[in-house]
Amino acid sequence: MSQEILINITPMETRVALVENGVPQEIHVERNKKRGLVGNIYKGKVVRVLPGMQAAFIDIGEERTAFLHVDDLVQRTNKKADGESADISRLLHDGQQLVVQVIKDPVGSKGARLSAELSIASYNLVYMPDVNRIGISQRLEDEEERERLKTALTKVVDELQVSGGYILRTVAEGATEDELRSAVSFLNRVWEDLLERKVSAVAPCRLYEDLPLYKRVLRDMVRPEVEKIRVDSREILEKLTSFANKFNPEIVRLIEHYPGERPLFYLYGIEDEITKALQRKVVLKSGGSLVFDQTEAMSTIDVNTGAFVGRRNLEETIYKTNLEAAVAIARQMRIRNLGGIVIVDFIDMKNAEHRRQVLRTFEKAVGRDRVRTIISGVTELGLVQATRKRTSQSLGQVMCAECPTCQGRGYVKSPESVSYEILRDILRVARAYECDSLQVLAPPSVIEHLLDEDSSQVADLEQFIGRTIQFRVESLYPLEQFDIIPV
Repeated sequence: MSQEILINITPMETRVALVENGVPQEIHVERNKKRGLVGNIYKGKVVRVLPGMQAAFIDIGEERTAFLHVDDLVQRTNKKADGESADISRLLHDGQQLVVQVIKDPVGSKGARLSAELSIASYNLVYMPDVNRIGISQRLEDEEERERLKTALTKVVDELQVSGGYILRTVAEGATEDELRSAVSFLNRVWEDLLERKVSAVAPCRLYEDLPLYKRVLRDMVRPEVEKIRVDSREILEKLTSFANKFNPEIVRLIEHYPGERPLFYLYGIEDEITKALQRKVVLKSGGSLVFDQTEAMSTIDVNTGAFVGRRNLEETIYKTNLEAAVAIARQMRIRNLGGIVIVDFIDMKNAEHRRQVLRTFEKAVGRDRVRTIISGVTELGLVQATRKRTSQSLGQVMCAECPTCQGRGYVKSPESVSYEILRDILRVARAYECDSLQVLAPPSVIEHLLDEDSSQVADLEQFIGRTIQFRVESLYPLEQFDIIPV
C-alpha cells in the first residue's frame, strides 16, 4: 500500500497528514503555543494524596495539576502477590518530589495522566531505565528477524555496559548492529543529561521535552510503505534532513520540498477532510450515514441506512451498509484521533454470518491503525465495544471550542420553550416589584413567538397582573437569554 506523509508548516501551527493510495487516513495538528505534553518528563511535587482513589495530584508546573495512579507509580512486578495494588499513602506524601512522565494529555476538565515508569524513544528503540529486559514490538511478526534483532541488541548492550531495558520498535526491522549501537548510545546520553539536570532542578519543572510534531513524524510514522515525505517549508526541510541523517539516513531520500503555489493540503484534499472530520454526520458512498457523538466518557457511533434502499431485500441492504460503515468507522477513528471507549451501534442484523463478517471487516480495518485498538466483541444489546489508546486530544478537541450558546450540549431551547419561561417569569417579577409596566428584552424569534402564537396568553396575563407588557427585540441576545425590567 502506497503511503505519503504531508507536513504543512505555518508560524502558528504544524499539521501532518498520512495519505494511503491518495486517501487521507490520519491528520495531526500541533499548535505552537499549546504543544502536547505526552512524552515530557518533569520533576513534580505531590500536592495531594487521595488514599480513597489510590492516586495523587502532582504539580508539574503546567496550568492544571496532573494525575498519578498507584498502578503507574510502581512496576507491576512490585505489586502484592494477590494482584492488588500497593497502598499509595505508604509510597507518597504531600510535598514529596518525584520524576514523572506524561502518558496522556489533558482532556476536558481532566489534567494530564502521569507515570513514574519513564521511557525515552528514538527512531528504532525505546529506552526504559527502570527495567532490565529487552522486548520487541508485536507488529514485527517475522520470528527470524525478531531473534536476530534481539541477539544484536543484547550484544550491543553488553558491549557498551549500559543498564536499563529496551524495546525494539516495528521500524527497527532490518536495522544493523551499528545502527542499534548508535541508538543505544544516544538514548543513554539523553538519560545521563536528564539525571544531571534532575540534581539541580527545583520542582516543579520540565527535565525533558519530547520532539516537536514534524520530527516525531520521522520517528513514529515512517514505515516501509511510505514513499514520500513532503514538507512545504525549506527551513523545516533542512531540520528534517539533518535529523534523518543523524538517526536514520535511509529515509533522507524520501524527504522532499513542496514548492507549489497551491497549498499542499488543498492539493491533496486534506482541508476538505478536516472540515468533514469536524462534522457530526458522515455520509457514506452508498447513501447511508454515520453519526458521531464524542463525550468526556466515550465516543458513540450510530450507523444508519439513510438514502440507501438496496436492490434485493432489507437484510442485504443492512449487511452492505454495515460492511461499508465498518471500514469508514475505522478510518474516521484514525482521522479524528478518537481515543478511549468507542461504542458502535451497527444496524441490527438477523443473519449470524452477516454479523461475523461485519465484525471481521471492522477488526481488519482497525488492524491498519498504528494506534493500538482492541475490539472486545458485541454486547447483549448488539453494540460493538472498542477501546483505542488515547494519549493526545482528538482533532475536534484541538481545533474546536465549546459553543457559547449551548455550552457544549449540542442543542438549545426552542423559541416556544423560552417564551413560556418568559410568561412564567413575568408573573414572578410582577408580584415582586411595584411598577406601571414590564419590559421584555429577548431575541427576535422569541419576541415573534410571543406576539404571534402566544399573543392571547400575553393579553390574558396583562389583564391578570393589571399592567402593560412591552417587548423589545435584542438581536445580539442568544436564543435562551432574556431580561424582564420593571418600568
